[in-house]
Amino acid sequence: MFFGNTETMSMAIDLRALPAPPWYLTDDSIMAIGIVETLRACGEINRDYLASRFAANYSRNRRRGYGGMAHHILQKLCKGEDWRAVAPAVFDGMGSYGNGAAMRVAPLGAFYADDLERLQLQAIASAEVTHSHLEGKVGALAIALAAAWAWQHREDNKYHPPDLFSFILDRLPESDTKSGIYRASELSLEYSVATAVSALGNGTMVSARDTVPFTLWCAARHLDDFAAAMWATVSGLGDRDTTCAIVGGIVALYVGEAGIPTDWLAARESLTDWESAEVDWE
Repeated sequence: MFFGNTETMSMAIDLRALPAPPWYLTDDSIMAIGIVETLRACGEINRDYLASRFAANYSRNRRRGYGGMAHHILQKLCKGEDWRAVAPAVFDGMGSYGNGAAMRVAPLGAFYADDLERLQLQAIASAEVTHSHLEGKVGALAIALAAAWAWQHREDNKYHPPDLFSFILDRLPESDTKSGIYRASELSLEYSVATAVSALGNGTMVSARDTVPFTLWCAARHLDDFAAAMWATVSGLGDRDTTCAIVGGIVALYVGEAGIPTDWLAARESLTDWESAEVDWE
C-alpha cells in the first residue's frame, strides 16, 4: 500500500493517511495462506504438499509482488520440478538466505505454540521448500518462535520484551540473523525507528539477517498495539510489505482479532476469494 515515491510515501505515513480500500493481499499473505492450507490438510508441514500449495497459489495470480528469486523457484515448482533440487540450487548452490520463509511463518508459530520442540523442526521444514540456506531457515525459526511466544502470552496484561528476545535467542543456532536479533534485544525500545533501521536494517537487502532483527524490535516495541506496530514498521520503509507482514503476524496473535482496527479488517481483501481479484503489483 505504501510503495512509490519515497518522499510522498513518508509524508503519507507521517500523516497516517490510509489508502482507499480494498487493500489487496501481497505475496507475503498468499504464501502464509499456503502454510495454513498445509497445516489444515496434513496436520503438519508436509513439504511436498506445501510446495504444491505454493505453486498452485502462485499460478492463480503471479503478480502479487513476488521477488525475482521467488518467481524463479515458483515457476520451476509449477512445472513439476522437485523442491529438493530447486531450492538448494539457487544463488550458485548456496540456497536462498532471503526473508521469504520468515514472512509467511507466523501461523505455524501459533499452531505449535504448545510444542516447542516440534515447532522448531516444523519451522525449518516450512523454510526448506524455498530457502535452504541457514540464514533463511533461522529467520523462519525466529519468527515462528516469536509468534508462539505472543500466543502463549496473549492473556497477559503486561509483557516483558527482554523475555521475548531471550525466548527466541535461546533456541537459535549461531548465525548472522541470530547476531542481528541479539543487537535488536540490546537496542532501547525508546529509540526512534530511524535509529533502529540504521542499526538493524529494514529488509532493503531482502535477506533474513537485515529483516528479522528489525521486525522483532518493532513487534517487541508495540506488541499490545496493532495499529502502532504497523505504523512504526512501515515508517522504516525498506521491504515494507514483508516487514509489516511479519510484525502483523506476531502482534495479531497477542492482541487477537479484537485488537485490530475494524475499518482495517473491512478494507482488507478477502482471504478466501483473493484469486478472483485483478491485481498488478509490478
